[in-house]
Amino acid sequence: MKERLTVLVCGGTGCIASDSDEMLIVMQDKIKELGLDDEVRILKTGCFGFCGQGPIIKIQPDNIFYVKVKISDIDEIIEEHIIKGRIVSRLLFDDPKSHKKVKAHRHMDFYKKQFRIALRNCGTINPEDISEYIASRGYEALAISLQEYSPIDVIKIMKDSGLRGRGGGGFPTGLKWEYTYNQDVNQKYIICNADEGDPGAFMDRSILEGDPHSVLEAMAIGGYATGATRGKIYIRAEYPLAIKRLEIAIAQAREYGFLGTNIFGSGFDFDVEIRLGAGAFVCGEETALINSMTGLRGEPSKKPPFPSEAGYKNKPTSVNNVETLANIPAIILKGSDWFNTIGTPMSKGTKVFALAGKINNIGLVEVPMGTTLREIIYEIGGGIIGGKKFKAVQTGGPSGGVITEQHLDTPIDYESLKAIGSMMGSGGMIVLDEDDDMVEISKFYLDFTQEESCGKCTPCRIGTKRMHEILERLTNMEGTPEDLDILEDLANNIKYTSLCGLGQSAPNPVLSTLEYFREEYEAYAYRTKKTAYTIIDDKCIGCTKCARVCPVDCITGKVKQVHIIDEAACIACGACYDACPVNAIEKP
Repeated sequence: MKERLTVLVCGGTGCIASDSDEMLIVMQDKIKELGLDDEVRILKTGCFGFCGQGPIIKIQPDNIFYVKVKISDIDEIIEEHIIKGRIVSRLLFDDPKSHKKVKAHRHMDFYKKQFRIALRNCGTINPEDISEYIASRGYEALAISLQEYSPIDVIKIMKDSGLRGRGGGGFPTGLKWEYTYNQDVNQKYIICNADEGDPGAFMDRSILEGDPHSVLEAMAIGGYATGATRGKIYIRAEYPLAIKRLEIAIAQAREYGFLGTNIFGSGFDFDVEIRLGAGAFVCGEETALINSMTGLRGEPSKKPPFPSEAGYKNKPTSVNNVETLANIPAIILKGSDWFNTIGTPMSKGTKVFALAGKINNIGLVEVPMGTTLREIIYEIGGGIIGGKKFKAVQTGGPSGGVITEQHLDTPIDYESLKAIGSMMGSGGMIVLDEDDDMVEISKFYLDFTQEESCGKCTPCRIGTKRMHEILERLTNMEGTPEDLDILEDLANNIKYTSLCGLGQSAPNPVLSTLEYFREEYEAYAYRTKKTAYTIIDDKCIGCTKCARVCPVDCITGKVKQVHIIDEAACIACGACYDACPVNAIEKP
């Protein structure tokens, strides 16, 4: 008997943290108890992408999208929707622009402009069931590659597609594979770089949690194309769910003959194993990653030689990012010409971004290259929380720069972002509003990068520390105007003399904020920066709400009398500002 309904329950890390795994079990038990298990299928999926609205339950074929579901809502969903066929309106998405309830995800602004390639299976299949991946044309690309193409043919398809590395560097994937293929040795390796370390980034994690087989299939295709017979997945140990699902997927792929010896009767042997990283940000750099995998310190090596010539165990090695690999089966199936129609002349295909910060619609976004920042922030992202003014967006994580309002119509591609002082990076995109202090933002990122420096080269090891000390002096109101020139000179020296991408890009947040928000640095340097909230006397009604929410008790005043903030004790948390009903509190 064919199921009447399929209930998709998000099984991504974010939703699981809000009890979606328990909801799945509760729903399965209740459906079985009601004798409906023959007509209602309960399916665990990967991340739907709309993380700010989780946990998410989607019911097919009705295409009803329930958001922010709780365990206490399960009975009502079963009683009203599954049994009686009536939509539970209160659990539908409330559009922040129209303030109307939206039933289907295809009608949500968040999804309308997305074009999913890397995320094509996330939220639609059970990542722990290989049969569902196969039903979605899984491992067909591998079969075609082995049975219809030579390794050179596969490389040509990748080169013609224009696919570039999605981990931040943007190097052409086909060219990297060709370099590895051209090395005439008997052992080569394919490495999947899953060491996603940017603050606010979770693209690779979601792909591995929601569609692990696509990465395994791509690695096997890459192995065939380059002559590699061994694959390694280097993933940080902080991703336990992704690791678990990779382990399940590898075991299933071996059982079905998609990994191992003589795959599809072609004579090609390929297998994959997982290596856990300890969470060092620098190990996202391919040579540092390789050193870590071989038991050495996670430090970058001077290039050349490049890994394609001498990488893991000094053998030719192609290192590819998770998102890069997730594109490959689709390119083999649909062709390089199809992929070429998406994106811009120099940046083909799509890019996945982790959209976060002061924005209404938080989550994973996959859009064609060339989509503008304005489209992502105001259409897909639903605009700034509370209708506040947009200030900047930080792209590329701690390696990138800020992009201001004047560049909101910049198309997102490798060259365009670089031209305005930022970078694509792995795909973190943090939106900032009028309340954000850009000096504090740059200090936050620099604190991260100087802590994550491996210490191998002096410019990065010492230089980032000195930069951070200058920012500390400024924000403590102990700096001088001369510090700004020193900071800028130091940043440029570090940028051009560091050994690897971590040090070379660490000054980017400081340099870009200095360029676009220099007045904020000057306010600290000249000590004119207002650092505490104040109460406007003629507006204060003495309601006491501000005093009641102040976490450090620095507000005094009696009922119906003007209140006073002790500016020396104020920590500028903004709680009083948010609580005041008459806008009587002035921000720093």
